[in-house]
Amino acid sequence: MPASVSDVWETIADEAAAESGLWAQALLPAGARELDPVFSPLGEPRFALGLETIYEGYLLHYGRPRLFTRSDRDNALLLGDYLYAHGLVRIASFHKVGAVADLAELISVCAQLRAEDSGSDGPVWAATAALLGQGRLAEARDALRLGGDPGPLVGLAVESAGAERVDEALASHHLRVG
Repeated sequence: MPASVSDVWETIADEAAAESGLWAQALLPAGARELDPVFSPLGEPRFALGLETIYEGYLLHYGRPRLFTRSDRDNALLLGDYLYAHGLVRIASFHKVGAVADLAELISVCAQLRAEDSGSDGPVWAATAALLGQGRLAEARDALRLGGDPGPLVGLAVESAGAERVDEALASHHLRVG
């Protein structure tokens, strides 16, 4: 696990660049990168690298990434998928099957909400980051997925991480994805 928040960004960027020359070209110049964690501060520090890797992949698909440019849509989608997978591998290294399942559900719910244009997926991100692998998200996810109610997810996130931190994460997420 990286020793600092800045190491998280260096690790994501360096490993993606080493994986593909196309992804190296997609890296923003160092001075243009926005090295702000969004949801990882809500959860356990050991999951930060995996969460931020997955979130950067999500931003390549749906928003404004912090480390990479989206100038080529096809490469952005492929890089986003790579980052999803790489982040899941990072989380799986902790041998917490429930955490990997929570992230798979997160990706699925986000894709559904985006496809249906049915509201913000910020609450599912916040609750997943805050309660990753604890087995407490199913009912709240269903309330959002089936009934459009983000309240239970927000409540769980606030209960775990505190209202101020959740509000900051949701506001930052909104700036990145609209």
